[in-house]
Amino acid sequence: MSFNKVKGTYDVLPNESKNWVKLENYVRNLYNLFNYQEIRTPIIEYSNVFHRASEGSDMVIKETYNFKDRSNRDLTLRPEGTAGSIRSYVENKLYVNNGLTKLFYIGPNFRYERPQKGRFRQFMQFGVEALGSNDPRLDSEVIELAYQTINQLGLKQVSVKINSLGDEESKLNFRKNLVDYLMPFESKLSKDSKERLVNNPLRILDSKDEGDIEITKNAPLPLDYLSESSKKHFEQLINHLDNLNIPYEVDKKLVRGLDYYSETVFEIHATTDGFGAQNALGGGGRYQNLVKEFGGPETPGIGFAFGMERLLSALEIEGVYNKVENSLDAYIITFNEDAKNLALKIQSNLRLNGFTVDINYTNKSFKAQLKEALNYGAKNLLILGEDEIKNNTIEVKDTLTEKQVTVSMINLINHLKEHKSNE
Repeated sequence: MSFNKVKGTYDVLPNESKNWVKLENYVRNLYNLFNYQEIRTPIIEYSNVFHRASEGSDMVIKETYNFKDRSNRDLTLRPEGTAGSIRSYVENKLYVNNGLTKLFYIGPNFRYERPQKGRFRQFMQFGVEALGSNDPRLDSEVIELAYQTINQLGLKQVSVKINSLGDEESKLNFRKNLVDYLMPFESKLSKDSKERLVNNPLRILDSKDEGDIEITKNAPLPLDYLSESSKKHFEQLINHLDNLNIPYEVDKKLVRGLDYYSETVFEIHATTDGFGAQNALGGGGRYQNLVKEFGGPETPGIGFAFGMERLLSALEIEGVYNKVENSLDAYIITFNEDAKNLALKIQSNLRLNGFTVDINYTNKSFKAQLKEALNYGAKNLLILGEDEIKNNTIEVKDTLTEKQVTVSMINLINHLKEHKSNE
């Protein structure tokens, strides 16, 4: 009998986890600069949080993990971050100050989809939700934050694709004209697009099927059906992006995959070897009715999300994030029981003073301890033998220069601090 990870999941191994932490810390620091506060919601929610009448995306219809608990309640593993954040916003009455609420989240999500490169059934996502304003300046701030998330990491040719779906009136008008255009081609549409023609026709514009692409070449586009207020909103957004020097392209076919989007939608692209030209790393859009749908007051919002696995892969391919090797400030090598006991005390004292230190606990020989120290990437070897114990000293060897000096115990911390400052 063998034990293996579940299909579509992965292990983050010790030599990989440091880059995960590095990216998470980067996101937290950057988003705090924009005054977004972290929210953490459960990975399980009642199913109606995601399976709502207005939510007809493939993600919810086909890909959620649904189950009943022992009390026969319908539960769903979180497939994305927005719905849970809005549920929490309403349940905890975060809207009572009538001001702007700016949230960000980082956490695992679950979708039952076909595993492929960069796509998993358990995956990490981070994103933001800004709630309480329809101001296009807020759209520009959210897009700027999404852009800077990638740009400041150092990826190449970062750019923004934007579009407007318009308000509800605009969307209804456009949807009717799009369906009227597509109906004569129904028999030639792909299987997925035939289903979307009934449930979510806007998504057909986003189809990657070659036949669908040919059919939609002359299809109506959302920008052609914008109301006057939606036109004004989009024009103001473009002016704000120009003022912020954010590079963007108006992509008239961009619709995104979620039914609740209205007005602004956008994606963040970067050129990454192996990903093809200009592949989306994240995206989002504006929504008007989500808060009301969850029982809250009429409150507009806008947000975005990035997949961490895909982003980390891009960072590693481009050499922005290299594999992080183990690295210790010091490794203490011992030869007998007395030395081991003293090493335990020295190790504790060094750690309390901010040094990463380790010792051997498995009675290895000097040669084996030396090998372990080098495997850990130890910058200094602290060698503790009988003479050192008797003289209250310790041998310190720099593994890079191979220079070795005798240091009194009382001066060890200062010696290592000086060594660290010279790195």
